[in-house]
Amino acid sequence: MQELNRHHNNANVMDSESCTHQPVYFGVVNININERTIGSVDVWRCGACKKRFCEEKQLGIEAIADIVGMPHIEPDEKWGVLISKLQKGKDRWSLVRLPENGIIKHERIDDEIVDISVENYQVVEEGYWSFLIDDHINKAVEI
Repeated sequence: MQELNRHHNNANVMDSESCTHQPVYFGVVNININERTIGSVDVWRCGACKKRFCEEKQLGIEAIADIVGMPHIEPDEKWGVLISKLQKGKDRWSLVRLPENGIIKHERIDDEIVDISVENYQVVEEGYWSFLIDDHINKAVEI
């Protein structure tokens, strides 16, 4: 009988991969240049499993996004913003999925695709830098 009264901590934990996500708005990260907002990343969180989803919003861009709905991210990745030190204005940043360690592909403004090295969820390639969305929710980041 004693066993029936025990609560298992894992009983209420939802596996994010098997969850039927119920995203609710969680917050925003504003992207600024010279204290002027040029875009933002909307952050959504599943009410059941707490997994986060992100959506890039560039001011002045009215085209429909490539991905409809909540974009998928692997369990070993984190949402981040990649900033190119070589590009200007709205083309300077993009929302990316950062692995703990590895390579990400990035399409530059000249349509060339380059490999960018990542270590400990941070870009380590010369000419680029990055930050994690989770560290800046409901804040502005000056790029």
